[in-house]
Amino acid sequence: MRFNNKFILNSILVFSILTLSIAYFIQYVLGHQPCNLCLIERIPYIAAVILISLIFIANKYERVISSVVMLLFLFGAIVSFYHFGIEQGFFSESLVCDLGNNKSLTKDELLNQLKNTKVVSCKDVTFRFFGLSLATINTIISILLSGIMIKVIKNYGQNK
Repeated sequence: MRFNNKFILNSILVFSILTLSIAYFIQYVLGHQPCNLCLIERIPYIAAVILISLIFIANKYERVISSVVMLLFLFGAIVSFYHFGIEQGFFSESLVCDLGNNKSLTKDELLNQLKNTKVVSCKDVTFRFFGLSLATINTIISILLSGIMIKVIKNYGQNK
């Protein structure tokens, strides 16, 4: 089955912008603070917006950029699955989930930071949609987007 790559890429661009908008809405309007893994899970969407925009602006390197976007969504699927595993107790929290900074702080600075920082653990689900955590939803979406990007990449090969 042949399909228009530009249409698919444009749809993924819009979907990525929508996904980021929802994440920021949940964070800033609804007041649910993200953990470190939640923030990392946004990276593929931010990068997809930038890279797919480059395809439309420069109209070059479409297959290479599409491959990078596919790898980014695959990375997102892995991180989201890991996050889901932490939420379910399959994996233990790692250093990525440690919300502290690695810089040296005095005792007073550390105490002040702890008082003023709302700590969100990677294992705590602070928001659910249709009973699913956002990490679960993101795992599914990232796998689907990776698959769609594979189809886009294969379609470039058929056009040449």
